[in-house]
Amino acid sequence: MLQGTGSDVGKSLLAAGLARAFTRRGLKVRPFKPQNMSNNAAVTADGGEIGRAQALQARACGIAPSVHMNPVLLKPQTDVGAQVVVQGQVWGNASARDYGALKAELMPKVLESFARLSQDADLVVVEGAGSPAEVNLRDGDIANMGFAEAADLPVVLIGDIARGGVIASILGTWHLLPPSERARIEGVIVNKFRGDVSLFDGGLAVIARETGLGCFGVVPHFTEARRLPAEDALAVESYPGPDSPPTLTLPLQGGGNRESASALTSPSPLEGEGRGGGDLAARSHPDPLIRIAVPAISRISNFDDLDPLMAEPDVAVTFVHAGEAIPGDCDLVILPGSKATLADLAYLRAQGWDIDIAAHLRRGGQVLGLCGGYQMLGSIVRDPQGIEGAAGEADGLGHLDMETVLSAGKTLHEIAGTELASGAAVRGYLMHIGHSAGPACARPMLRLGGKDNGAVSPDGRVMGCYLHGLFAADEFRHAFLARLKKRPASGLAYDSEIEAILDRLAEHLETHLDLDALLRAAEPRKS
Repeated sequence: MLQGTGSDVGKSLLAAGLARAFTRRGLKVRPFKPQNMSNNAAVTADGGEIGRAQALQARACGIAPSVHMNPVLLKPQTDVGAQVVVQGQVWGNASARDYGALKAELMPKVLESFARLSQDADLVVVEGAGSPAEVNLRDGDIANMGFAEAADLPVVLIGDIARGGVIASILGTWHLLPPSERARIEGVIVNKFRGDVSLFDGGLAVIARETGLGCFGVVPHFTEARRLPAEDALAVESYPGPDSPPTLTLPLQGGGNRESASALTSPSPLEGEGRGGGDLAARSHPDPLIRIAVPAISRISNFDDLDPLMAEPDVAVTFVHAGEAIPGDCDLVILPGSKATLADLAYLRAQGWDIDIAAHLRRGGQVLGLCGGYQMLGSIVRDPQGIEGAAGEADGLGHLDMETVLSAGKTLHEIAGTELASGAAVRGYLMHIGHSAGPACARPMLRLGGKDNGAVSPDGRVMGCYLHGLFAADEFRHAFLARLKKRPASGLAYDSEIEAILDRLAEHLETHLDLDALLRAAEPRKS
């Protein structure tokens, strides 16, 4: 089990890289995270949803994701609570305090999922959440040492040297744990190093002297991690805004989500997990052909929909943050998915982005809404049952002649089809509640599984749909971008690129970690 000295230390990326490395050695590897907090989720073949990081880790193993890889998923949707997803299905909503009492009830489900994965695996790579040093939350813990003790797992402790204080964070974590939990720690990994690794030899000696722990390796920063799907919204906060210089640097690759139930009370209680760091020049082109602006709404979800656009060499994707205006020179505004459509519609208006979007359309620009963003483009959004918060309704932006009603029951499945404008194939997944209907839907954007999906305005400049992941389809993406600006296809094959990066990540870890020692540490303990 990989546990960190804090959130955002690199657990997810290391888990994905180790999964690919050991899979390449011929082992049957499975990823597992007992509890995740993320509004970036993936749909599984067995009809549920899990955190995006576990879907990437499953891909690294060469297998389809399963709900049992992430049995508890928390999806923040208000300032004081989250939707609780158990083994892929919505269990209900819980406040931070209520969830603290619920964890003990969830442990049997977590152990059941772990046992099912373990039956078909040579190796399970388990990812913790946040830090085991959050000892104020230790009672009923299902995410870190509580799970490690229940499942009798060895632990590797990961520290992030890029943020500074890595020796103190490792020693502090060690000293806060009781002896039984310290005894589970087999060694440490120091992550995100830059420069001459030998300069840290003295630091490793201090850690060994104070704890008796050896080091499985010091892992240099892996720049290409920034191209892997991001787990959560902390990554968005680091993406460039309209006034950002083109050489901004992201925080280095992030680790797990907070186990802390108190994180549910944060105005933006999300943690970065799958995105790497490095130079943003590839994302903020000095002279891009196509400029895309994305309002960073407060409950943004599934924003990895945009990753293939970011990977295009002549496209600049700008995230517009609170207090910033949508740039007047953008070609396209994308309204992304949202975990709380009505709340984010109010947030969007509070930033004045509704005015910016109207001005953008008057200048001849185009707008695309994805899932919750699609719902916002209509004339009204109703939530009579309080599915995503307090019951109510609000006027939409009014750019598509349709209404959306949110109702119980969640659409969750993978699907494929075509974009009607180009005839290009698309694929992805549906993950939404509610139904949109009205005259605009008579001009659908997509045909999915034999049914119409989405809507397009009469002039063709406003469009939206419920399909997540559609830009990963190379033919569609190239056709869509060519309609914005005449351009030849770039040649980017997105899925192939992700596979190649996972292979290079595995090679990176093979070089800098003692994988044989890690495998020995993972062997069941002799009674």
